[in-house]
Amino acid sequence: MISTKSKSVSGVQVEMVEEPLTQAKGKKIGILGGTFNPPHLAHLMIAEQVASQLGLDKILFIPDYLPPHVDKKEAIAAEHRVEMVRLAIQGNPNFDLDLIEINRGGTSYSYDTVKALKEMHPENDYYFIIGGDMVNYLPTWHEIDKLARMVHFVGVDRPEYERDAKYPIIWVDTPHFDLSSTMIREKVNKGCSIKYLVPDAVEDYIREHHLYE
Repeated sequence: MISTKSKSVSGVQVEMVEEPLTQAKGKKIGILGGTFNPPHLAHLMIAEQVASQLGLDKILFIPDYLPPHVDKKEAIAAEHRVEMVRLAIQGNPNFDLDLIEINRGGTSYSYDTVKALKEMHPENDYYFIIGGDMVNYLPTWHEIDKLARMVHFVGVDRPEYERDAKYPIIWVDTPHFDLSSTMIREKVNKGCSIKYLVPDAVEDYIREHHLYE
């Protein structure tokens, strides 16, 4: 597309050709949402594997404000979870922290988040990453039919779950770690080591702020 503007030359209006308008080039963006209470190495490994295998330009880590399927009493303050995600992903230029759900507040529905992202960047393709254990729950998600038309669902394969879904899924094989945020919270509470389960900076933050004790 060429941009023009009018200019008066000797009393006559003429069209002056300017530089071509640059159209936004679409990118392939992965979305990894969750409570991140706390973020751990399996989150990072999954994000890296999905980005690598699907050729994504970026992975957005999106901490939720109030998850619709998790007891809100179990999640610590958002400020701590946000800071731990920031510490966990620092140093990887393909990972970004996005506070869209934290800033919006209220219940963090994936449909609302993706809708807002698409409105801001309609040129991008979004790949929504979910665990294999969550695939069967997709029909219960808020506005799932609309959401399915806006994103590509990426299922992280787990051997104990079948690749069977009502909605189209791009399956990605990743190393399987029996690691969860619940396990880490329990270990901290019992005084056990969490070294090599979370990034060192996240472990230091947990200890410094006496989280999960």
